[in-house]
Amino acid sequence: MTVPDTRVLGCDPAGIAEAAALIAAGQPVGVPTETVYGLAADALEGEAVARIYAAKGRPSFNPLIVHVPDLATAEAIGIFDELARGLVEAHWPGPLTLVVPLRPGATIASLVTAGLSTVALRVPAHPVMQALLRATARPLAAPSANASGRISPTRAEHVLASLGGRIPAVINGGPTQRGIESTIVAATGGELRLLRPGPISVPGAISAARGIEAPGQLATHYAPAKPVRLEASRAEAGEWLIGFGPVAGDATLSVSGDLVEAAANLFAALHAADAESPPKIAVAPVPEQGLGIAINDRLRRAAADHG
Repeated sequence: MTVPDTRVLGCDPAGIAEAAALIAAGQPVGVPTETVYGLAADALEGEAVARIYAAKGRPSFNPLIVHVPDLATAEAIGIFDELARGLVEAHWPGPLTLVVPLRPGATIASLVTAGLSTVALRVPAHPVMQALLRATARPLAAPSANASGRISPTRAEHVLASLGGRIPAVINGGPTQRGIESTIVAATGGELRLLRPGPISVPGAISAARGIEAPGQLATHYAPAKPVRLEASRAEAGEWLIGFGPVAGDATLSVSGDLVEAAANLFAALHAADAESPPKIAVAPVPEQGLGIAINDRLRRAAADHG
């Protein structure tokens, strides 16, 4: 899909209205959320969803997250058991995606679920995404607004670098707050299963997946174009080093070793490294604890594309 130009819209009412008009016309639009920028389209229209896949070059078996304004809308699409409702009460709106059984009769486009009997749902907290959901009055399928498998966008300019000329518009809401994709938990079969780590920790969720059930489960997701070496204490010849804590680099995720700051800076640092002249990227060690688990998950996937 090629468009003459990708417009940058403001996050004011005029920008929201223009984005909503594009979505009503079946087009995908880049939009900020509290996690990363999403590429939003009408989740009820198969052709609109297909344009997401076309713009991203996304594998057809990888399902999409459906964003809705509130629990009532979510319940019209998915079936929530007691465990799911407990997570909703604790974490919605916010960076938690729940995979639940698809409600019989729900009119979500089949491309959204990639043919599965479950659906991934999230109520976002970001005011711009909430405003767009209410302006369109439609559930919005919205994966990250980047070419499939590449670095997720945390700024409007990242969206333009990856999808410029392939989507009609992006709303510029500034840098995202969380900087890392939502936690995904499956609430099916009377248990909670962690499908993707993220900003929210879910005690009691077992780390088990059954094939591709949710976005972000491909082994080579989040990959830059260059080889990535992890656990690097210093840069070797031809490497651009992303530092953390005591390991200084060409850029750093966090000088103080703050994992929240590191998560927010992760994809911006990978974008910067990918744009620099050295042919390889090295990344300093990040502790495998708290948000570090999600950060290392993304880094391992980034490195897998070349390993």
